[in-house]
Amino acid sequence: MRKRIISQNPQGRSPSGDHWLDLQHLAQVEITSEESAHPVEAALLPGGSGWRAAHAGEQTIRILFDAPQNIRRVQLLINEQHQTRTQEFALRWSADEGQSYREIVRQQYNFNPDMTRELEDYTVDLPGVTTLELVIKPEIGGGNARATLLQLRIA
Repeated sequence: MRKRIISQNPQGRSPSGDHWLDLQHLAQVEITSEESAHPVEAALLPGGSGWRAAHAGEQTIRILFDAPQNIRRVQLLINEQHQTRTQEFALRWSADEGQSYREIVRQQYNFNPDMTRELEDYTVDLPGVTTLELVIKPEIGGGNARATLLQLRIA
């Protein structure tokens, strides 16, 4: 009998069978800031340790696709172990290179010692996406919280 061992979740595949986009080869990224020890590619590429803003306040991560993409799924993983806070994010997309945007979701959630991770997994049907934008307000009441993003995957 012939057999081979396979991975439960092969690299580059999501649990639903979607292929995560290779953002390194398909897009450019614009960001408002990044801590040198936690650059944005550490959240966008497999195996990274996550992104962290260099300073407090609202932050934007904008993915500019080289060619329009049909997007079916967006997954965000946010981790905050240092500070109790209420965070808000908005995820938007554009089919005209950022001239106009449509909001996918706007959400708030609380981080506290009992809740340090937030996983958001959205099934979408977005044709011809040229730009995907994530705006994070790390503390809706102001303060010195810095935005973080452990992982962003797009299929």
